[in-house]
Amino acid sequence: MILLFGMRWLRKAILRAAGLIPLHDEAAAFAKNTAAMRAANSSAPAKAASAFLIPDKLAFAASFHITMLEGAEVVFLVIALGAGGPLAPAAAGAALAALTVAALGLALHRPLARVPENTLKFIVGVLLSAFGTFWVGEGAAVAWPGSDLAILSLIALWLIVAAEMVAVTRARSTHPAVVG
Repeated sequence: MILLFGMRWLRKAILRAAGLIPLHDEAAAFAKNTAAMRAANSSAPAKAASAFLIPDKLAFAASFHITMLEGAEVVFLVIALGAGGPLAPAAAGAALAALTVAALGLALHRPLARVPENTLKFIVGVLLSAFGTFWVGEGAAVAWPGSDLAILSLIALWLIVAAEMVAVTRARSTHPAVVG
């Protein structure tokens, strides 16, 4: 399953890097959503009691939705990774990741526009595809040369293939095929 997620992310990242689909602009998306939430929040009547508890209900709802979505992804990954053995190490890793992300969020609190999101998605696609390939091989009883260190070779291989696919896709998009 992780291999499929990785390949899907990598496909979109390749298409973005090749210029076939637009790059994701987090700053523009943030500005658009902020304006929409401010407009919706200013048009809604405020209640004194509820305003004290949750001053911006729309922002709270959006944050809750995003947190639940990301939390569901973490739960899915913990179950997928823990399925082959004890669940406790995977759950401990997920808890540590949650604490690390929370600490980084509090410490940095910078806008997401500073994070190179398109590059990050490309790298995540490569990593998920490499780990997915490794685990598919493990499930098929492949004897990886170097054992777990083979993951590094798979990362390099997926990165080379993805970079080459960007070049090929970019070249094909500028020279459309003649239909006849």
